Amino acid sequence: MNPSDIIEILQYLPHRYPFLLLDRVLSFTPGQALTALKNVTYNEPFFPGHFPQRPIMPGVLILEALAQATGVLAFKTAQELPDANSMYYLVGIDKARFKQPVQPGDQLILQVSLERMRRDVGRFLGEARVEGNVVAAAELLCAKRSIGI
Repeated sequence: MNPSDIIEILQYLPHRYPFLLLDRVLSFTPGQALTALKNVTYNEPFFPGHFPQRPIMPGVLILEALAQATGVLAFKTAQELPDANSMYYLVGIDKARFKQPVQPGDQLILQVSLERMRRDVGRFLGEARVEGNVVAAAELLCAKRSIGI
């Protein structure tokens, strides 16, 4: 178990506000799994438009948070930091399911596990939970690719 704060997360992901969707890594097992935390607050930039009468975190952003967790898992497992020439991209989502809405005040617990890694493409299983209840789940494919700058 290796908790990480936001400073370490920033080393592994190119995302920045308002698109960085991880606040903390709670646990990490190399080559196996990572659990991260996203505090969902009313100050999120998407809530005024999604939806004004009932703020709900967009499902696609829950999937993005899971994808960001897979990127951290992949880099930490490889014991490397991203460089100026490459990063992990989300290249596929299968079997995505949304069970209940996520709203301001929720703590989103993001659990990802590495199913397999071939070359630079990983297949991950992801679950997002609030208060122990699954709110979303998906299979995610992430690939290390050249940025092409």
